[in-house]
Amino acid sequence: MIDFGQLKGKTIVITGATKGIGRETATLLSQLGANLVLGARSENELAMVASSLETTTLAIPLDVSREDSVRCFTEEAMSRFGKIDALINSAGTGVFNSVLDLSTEDFDQMISVNLRGTFLCCKHIGRLMVQEHEGKIINVISIAGTMALPGCGGYSASKFGVLGLSRVLQAELRSKGVQVMSVMPGAVATPFWDQMESKPDTSKMIPVQSLAKHLVYLLCQPAGAVVDEITIMPPLGIL
Repeated sequence: MIDFGQLKGKTIVITGATKGIGRETATLLSQLGANLVLGARSENELAMVASSLETTTLAIPLDVSREDSVRCFTEEAMSRFGKIDALINSAGTGVFNSVLDLSTEDFDQMISVNLRGTFLCCKHIGRLMVQEHEGKIINVISIAGTMALPGCGGYSASKFGVLGLSRVLQAELRSKGVQVMSVMPGAVATPFWDQMESKPDTSKMIPVQSLAKHLVYLLCQPAGAVVDEITIMPPLGIL
């Protein structure tokens, strides 16, 4: 049986915590008694999420693409809790267009948030975990990070990059007590799709609550084996 009680009192950092996967995961972890450090760009939305949770929560404005912001975020989390047991990188952005029609600004933004942001958070928080010789990092990537999907050129480039980065981190940190896990979900029913002019049928997607439960399960793996990478798909496959 999975021992969810092991999460009580653990300090878990979640980026992209005000919406979708990050917010739902924060809600589940708060019910299990974890201490939460939530990061996102909107201070007002962070405050709203933090006030709705049932456990000790520190909400800190965070722009994952800026190293000074990630550094200050990490320092404030350590000042409050003294240790970070787990990091869930769920901050992300996406603009969907053909490669030839995608603006350079949108491409740069996806690389900056999705790839650079994951790198910076893993770098600064991973260093602290290595000092403790323990810790878990979950990088929420995408099925678009494993296969070519038309209209996803910039998004896929950033997510393929995160998968490569995660595999290197696994090789570098495994012997130092830090476990790095890559989660590749198919389409998830989150506000991520609201920005699209032609909104897809979210009823056929993975319910965000289901994906959040998978992330919590990964934090509670039994000793003696690890999950490096996992693909989680909607029941009917890719939409």
